[in-house]
Amino acid sequence: MKNVFVKILGTEKKRASQSKLNSPPRLSQSPDVRLFLSLDNPRNVPTVSVDVVEPEREDEDQDAMNGNKDDDNPVNLGPSEKTSVKPKDFEFLRVIGKGSFGKVLLAKHKAEGKIYAVKVLQKQAIMRRNEAKHIMAERNVLLKNVKHPFLVGLHYSFQTPDKLYFVLDYVNGGELFFHLQRERYFAEHRAKFYAAEMASALGYLHSLNIIYRDLKPENILLDSTGHIVLTDFGLCKEGIVGQGTTSTFCGTPEYLAPEVLRKKPYDKTVDWWCLGAVLYEMLYGLPPFYSRDTAEMYDNILFKPLRLRTNVTAAGRTILEGLLQKEKENRLGAKKDFLEIQNNEFFSDIDWQDLYDKKITPPYNPNVSGHLDLKHFDPEFVREPVPASVGRSGGQSSKLVSASVMEADGVFEGFSYAPPSEDAFG
Repeated sequence: MKNVFVKILGTEKKRASQSKLNSPPRLSQSPDVRLFLSLDNPRNVPTVSVDVVEPEREDEDQDAMNGNKDDDNPVNLGPSEKTSVKPKDFEFLRVIGKGSFGKVLLAKHKAEGKIYAVKVLQKQAIMRRNEAKHIMAERNVLLKNVKHPFLVGLHYSFQTPDKLYFVLDYVNGGELFFHLQRERYFAEHRAKFYAAEMASALGYLHSLNIIYRDLKPENILLDSTGHIVLTDFGLCKEGIVGQGTTSTFCGTPEYLAPEVLRKKPYDKTVDWWCLGAVLYEMLYGLPPFYSRDTAEMYDNILFKPLRLRTNVTAAGRTILEGLLQKEKENRLGAKKDFLEIQNNEFFSDIDWQDLYDKKITPPYNPNVSGHLDLKHFDPEFVREPVPASVGRSGGQSSKLVSASVMEADGVFEGFSYAPPSEDAFG
């Protein structure tokens, strides 16, 4: 049987109402759901994403981690490469998130004086779970995000013998999950604004032949003025051209599309299903087919009709019905992708160019006072002390591995990145 790997590339969040999902679910009567549950351990943390992949040659990868391969291959990043990027270049100020592979820290570049979010990942933890390909996929997608206003930007990446570092936009308006927990649901005009910015970001990814596959409130941030920023690209699938499909079983349980649950080939329309699920959650307070009983929730996704209360407009109900079609061929976006979303009546009052240019004032302002205003971050993270190890090169060697000269091992070859000057962030 294929291995099942748990993926936590971003920050860990647990939905308060999901605590009972840790207990074994009841046996579903659906053969599709029984197959799903046979692949997934019901005692796994419930809110993580799961991915089924073929077993890899772990021994070989572990040799690389232990330094048994040549790890001094120079990488030429061109004339704009950074020649001395290393942990000591940063002052790590606060922990603002954490996951299985490491932490996300608020950091200040000592020389530049700029504030970043630095995602620090442990190579050994990544290799132990055979997740290297997802880390590299995230890095590859991040490289393509520098041109879109609603996707988090990668400034550069570098590595030491034992860690990988993503230097990212610092966004401190809080996760959409955080705001939904506090407010329970949003007014329709606010939910529409967020959904439009999400759709714009998803449409851009689709134009690059990328499926996002993990849209959920935990991966949707607000910037300091209230605009959407999508983050965490570890489950993205590249190379999906036109109506092309893929079949890897992955995602987050509450937002899985029926075709993914059925282990059928799926396409870009899985992202429109997820948009519908998040829009529904913003309007109603919970995902559309949610149950504390995992198996029941999967049954609901596969078979239960969508039920909509009358507290949203007719246009709101129509788009939810279109996005949450159980058969992907009938789903809104199945024929003309993002263009169908743009032209839907629900978004008739949205000027999409003004939206892209951020000329539309967000309906909610997080009102942060500055970079160190962390009121929208989970206090559990913020109170945690910054590990001293994140500022050291670590590993078996004291030699610093820079973004421009050395790659620590063959597994993560090509990870280090510095943008061309014309694409550099100001």
